[in-house]
Formats: sequence, C-alpha cells, structure tokens
Amino acid sequence: MPHTSAHIASDIKDYEDQHSPRIMGRFIACGSADAGKRSLMTRLLKPSTAAWSASAENALVGEPDFALWSVPVPPHMTAETSCDATALPQRASAWFGDLSNVDAAVVIVDASKGIDEQTLRHTYLAYRLGARRCVVAVNKMDLVGYAEAVFRRIIHAHRDFAERVGITQVTYVPVSALSSDNITHPSVNTPWFKGSALLESLQAGEGAENRLVSTPFRLWVSSAARSESDSQVTGVIASGQVKVGDRVRIQPSGKESEIAGITAYARNVSNASVGQQVTLALAGSTDIPQGSLISEAQSPAGVADQFETTIVWTHNQPLMAGRNYLLKIGTKSAAATVTEIKYRVNVTTLERVAAKQLECNSIGECNISTEHLIPYDAYAENPGSGGYTLIDPLSDDVVGFGFINFALRRSQNIHMQHVDINKEARSRSKGQTSCILWFTGLSGSGKSTIANLVEKKLHALGRHTYLLDGDNVRHGLNRDLGFTEADRVENIRRVAEVAKLMVDAGLIVLTAFISPFRAERRMARNLVAEGEFIEVFIDTPLEVAEQRDVKGLYKKARRGELKNFTGIDSPYEAPEHPECRLLTTEYPPEVLADRIIQHLKDRGYLDS
Repeated sequence: MPHTSAHIASDIKDYEDQHSPRIMGRFIACGSADAGKRSLMTRLLKPSTAAWSASAENALVGEPDFALWSVPVPPHMTAETSCDATALPQRASAWFGDLSNVDAAVVIVDASKGIDEQTLRHTYLAYRLGARRCVVAVNKMDLVGYAEAVFRRIIHAHRDFAERVGITQVTYVPVSALSSDNITHPSVNTPWFKGSALLESLQAGEGAENRLVSTPFRLWVSSAARSESDSQVTGVIASGQVKVGDRVRIQPSGKESEIAGITAYARNVSNASVGQQVTLALAGSTDIPQGSLISEAQSPAGVADQFETTIVWTHNQPLMAGRNYLLKIGTKSAAATVTEIKYRVNVTTLERVAAKQLECNSIGECNISTEHLIPYDAYAENPGSGGYTLIDPLSDDVVGFGFINFALRRSQNIHMQHVDINKEARSRSKGQTSCILWFTGLSGSGKSTIANLVEKKLHALGRHTYLLDGDNVRHGLNRDLGFTEADRVENIRRVAEVAKLMVDAGLIVLTAFISPFRAERRMARNLVAEGEFIEVFIDTPLEVAEQRDVKGLYKKARRGELKNFTGIDSPYEAPEHPECRLLTTEYPPEVLADRIIQHLKDRGYLDS
C-alpha cells in the first residue's frame, strides 16, 4: 500500500522527535526518459532512512519525467510524495503549497546522451516553479568511462541556458546510480571532481521555508463554521505567520476581523507558521465560504478576475482561446476562459513565438478571465496564492497549470452596470421566455432551413426572435476569422456572446452553426442560465449531407481544395444529450420545425 501524506507526516514527526537539530530541504527531481531518475533517487534516499517510502513512477501533471520530492528532509532522510496525474484534481488545493517550499531542483542528465530539449524544458519549469538553486546530476558516468571531458561538455551546454533562464546557483555533480558514485559520498572513480556529493549539495543553501516565514500571512479556507460569537476557519498556512490578536482580511469579500484563537495539533496555541494546519477563531460571527483566503490585513492579497499568466499546457488536446476550464487556486474554484494567447515560449532558445494555440508540454503567456473575483498574489511573490491548476469541467482531468504574473488593470476598472429593466421584464412584455435555440449539425444537414422555418412560425405567432446564421455572421462580425480550429473556437465564442445579449433582451434567438466541438457548445450553454439553452441536433448522416452538397463544399474538400472541412478532414463531435434530436432522413423540414414549436410550447417558453 502506498504511503499517504498522513503516513509521511507521521513518519517525519516520529523521526523529528528522536533527532535534533535538523536541516530542512525540499526539492523537485526531473530528467528525460531513461535518465535514471528512479535509480538515482533510490540510491540517494533509501539507504539512510527508515521513513523512506516508495511509490509508482511520479508525474507532474503531463510531465511524466518531472517528479516532486517535497517533504521535510532531516539529515540523511527524505521521503517521496506522489504527484500522479490521476490524483491531481484532489491534490490541486495543496499542490502549489508543496511547490512553494521547494529549495532546489535536481536535473538528472544521462551522461551518454547529454543535454536535450527535455532537460532545458525541465530547467525552465523548475525556475518558474520557484527553484532558484539547481543541482545537475550527470548520471551514468560509468557508461562514458568517468570521462571528465564529457562532464565538462555537459556543464558548458547547460550553464549558459540556466543563467539566461534566471537560475543563479547551479551545481554540477558527476554520479552513477548503478555504482553509487558521488551520491551520498565522494567517489574514487572521479578523482578529478573536487565538489560535494549529491546529498551534501542538496542540503546546502537557504531553505525555501525560511523565506516563506517572512512572506505576508495567507491561509486558504478548506472548511468553516460560525457561532453566535465567532467564526472558525480551518486550512493550511500557505505563507507567513499568525498570532492571536492579529488583524486579518477575508477575501474576496474584503471583510476584516481579528484572530481570537488558534488551534493546532488539537491544542490551543498563541501563534502558528507556514505549513501548519490550523483552525483560526475570528472575532464576530460572519459567513466565510470555503475557498476564501485569509490575509494579513496590512498586506492583503489582491482581488481580480482577469490576469496575465504563464500556462504550462499538459493535455493532448491543444489549448485554444475561448474555451472554458475550471481554475483551481488554493481551495477556491472558478470557471475560467483563456481570452488571449500572447505567445509561446521556445524552451530551447527562450524566444517568444506567436501562437494561436498551445500544444501538449508547451509553455505560453496568456490572458485569462474568471467568472468571479478571486484572491491572488503574483506567483513570484507568493507561490501558495499565485499558482493554479486548470481542469477540464467535463472529464475532471487536469489539463495544465499556471502562474499568475499580475492582474490586468481593466479588471479593476470595469464593473457591471446596474439597469432597472431586466431580462425577465423584457421577456414578460413579449409574452415569452427568452432562450437560445442552438442548431448544430454537419454542413448540408438542414440547420439553416429548419431554423428559418422555426423563426417564420414563431413570427406568425407574434413572437420576438432573431436568427444568427453561420454564413451571414461571417460576412460581418466574424469576417476576420478563417476555418482553422482556433478560428472556429473564436467564431463560436463571439456568436455565443451575442446570443447571450439577445437572451438578455428577451428574445428567442436561433443560431445555425456547424459548431463541431462539444467544448464550444458547452461554453455557449454555460453563458446563460439553466433552461435558456436548447441544443437542437440536426442528425443527418455524412453520406446524405454530402449528396445534398448545395454549395459544392464537399466536392472541394474531397479534392483537397478546402482544408479543415467538418466531416472530411476535421471532426464533428455529435451532441451526447441534446434537448432536441431531429432526424432529417425520416421527416421533412416542416414537420421538424413544428416539433421545435411544440417543444417550446410544452415547456412554457411561449405564453398562451
């Protein structure tokens, strides 16, 4: 059975009770495939500790060769914590808290292969995660005859890159996991090497935890309760220190209170520090939602809903602007949309490359918007409240992680304007309930034909409507967009935003777009209230749609003259649970249009 974090914490506490003083150390270990990470870590850790625990191969989200070893390390003792991708949605709240305590990065290089792109990517990632000290373990020196020249070439190839990235302290150690050379003790096989062994190199330098103690106090609320006299919040201190009597701010609400009591390890204490799980009693009874951030009142975190951020994308499906994800920062979750991909970082040259999407393992600078205000710090100032994970809301898969750089000024200057006439009033005056009828299907399926018939029938009933058709919209609002996957995502995003405004105006809005991707249709659905989005799947087999081919598009696509054409060289993701499914091979358009009208009547969208 693998060790849990609770087991590890218990082991560490037992060890600390018996050994004092101790040296604190936390590090991340990374390396290319077959560089010998696991063998090296086994040699480094297992021989000298009773509290060592082994688990399956670690993975940092989509980086299977990037492992987190981030628990306290007394002399000659450490333990491994698993960051398997399947566990990360549950661990996301604590994940950046773990990383904020990282002292160093161990970059493992295969001496027989030298520096590769993965090595450079891992070095760059280590820096972005907060490691300012890097130990490069040049492994498998036995395969190159312990040649000093090979070791020097690797140093030369890596050092310049590390300096350009911003890592100021780099130590290079020639090792062999197979023969235990220079891992815990100096090796006779490298008499030319005068530096310290890997273990001693890791234990040198200032601990990151010491730095976090002097950072302003932050605690993410994992649970809360209130009584008539006070409120109690529980969470792990992400940074800084707190004592009874301190003034704190509850964010994003902005309410302030005073620390009336602190409980840690089932006993009352007068103060607590970073890394401790505590329960704080706050003076006065107030509602404090889970996901709130308790900040030092004099140096509070910021609050915003739009940010510039660095994103490390780790999913096989590319990141494209306009798609919706779940952003998890600390214990707080919020729907989020990447509004702009500013550029991608070439990790080999550190160039900024223009990009419309981020592929798996790409790193990019982006703008991101959240559905509501969230508390934050810049990651460089406080990793525990500046790092987040991105989760696919449908599959619950972690698809990337990011670092907040700063809030966009417009997020602080733009506010929703209150209006006296609302959506309900506008709909009521028209004798209807506003909604979106979202027609989706292959080109030639009959979307525009049926949508046009439905609008005519609604108009005859005296209803207020507007039809947004794919071709018509591309003549104006979206004339600047092509047909790449990224442009299609943006095309649907703009249409969905316009449709949302029309729903707010009290209209029944009809949209006829191929809209081939479920993610974009889900994005459009999420823009409006429940019940206001009616997905109408015009279910027509490809061969039937191709036979119709009124515009001759399928013929062009078959000849290779029309790229990214849905159904030919670009996929169509059929709706899984549409509100209406219309079979055009079984019924004529008039009958199908009548079914839509009846659907609206049966569900109360049309007042009698």
